[in-house]
Amino acid sequence: MTKKIAGLVRKTALIAGLLGSAGLLIGANGNWNTTVKRTDRGHMIGNPQAKVKLTEFISYTCPHCATFAIEGEAPLQIGYIGPGKVSLDVRHSLHDPVDLTAAMLANCGPAAKFPQNHAALMRSQTKWLPTLTNRSPAQVQRWSTGDNATRRRAIAADFGFYKLMEGRGYSRPDADRCLNDEAMAKRLSDNTVADIEQFGVRGTPSFALNGVLLAGTHDWATLAPQLDARLKPAK
Repeated sequence: MTKKIAGLVRKTALIAGLLGSAGLLIGANGNWNTTVKRTDRGHMIGNPQAKVKLTEFISYTCPHCATFAIEGEAPLQIGYIGPGKVSLDVRHSLHDPVDLTAAMLANCGPAAKFPQNHAALMRSQTKWLPTLTNRSPAQVQRWSTGDNATRRRAIAADFGFYKLMEGRGYSRPDADRCLNDEAMAKRLSDNTVADIEQFGVRGTPSFALNGVLLAGTHDWATLAPQLDARLKPAK
């Protein structure tokens, strides 16, 4: 982990801790971060009547997506989603079988669990992603032998996803029930194709505002001013 990323992780953890410790107070005043529902192709977090509707296209095996999560999640939650100004629809853009396995675990359980499942996978990416780069022939064989569910369970074991999900309150049988869900696997894969066809998504992370894909926008520094511009009162 680079010094820059390590610093961002510490900063994000501090902000998240402050947000969590203030949860009761914020919730009493209307914290839209706690409103989560499944959409046709992802999970919508926040005020469904928000003026600005942000769609985020992410991949769990994309390092730039993890960087966005570390840099952008806390300010997005605190300054935009929480007050109800922006809603966020998180969608999966699958790159490979590891990506699909992670996405299926992120989607495991009720919709309310998705945001923290997603955050846990993204914030720990630097720990598990090297397994993909440094994969051995034996691991590749495990990931490509047997039916699809067997392959996903092998990936989950080798990448440490079972332990990660245990920390989220999921037993191994809980995780396996999701990894065995072929209907979910097909839905997530079909959604990737649908988003490519509708929005022209070619890389991750990518973003759309009110249904329009933002050109050249792949990080928080570029996204934030565009959110602010759309939130300005009309003259």
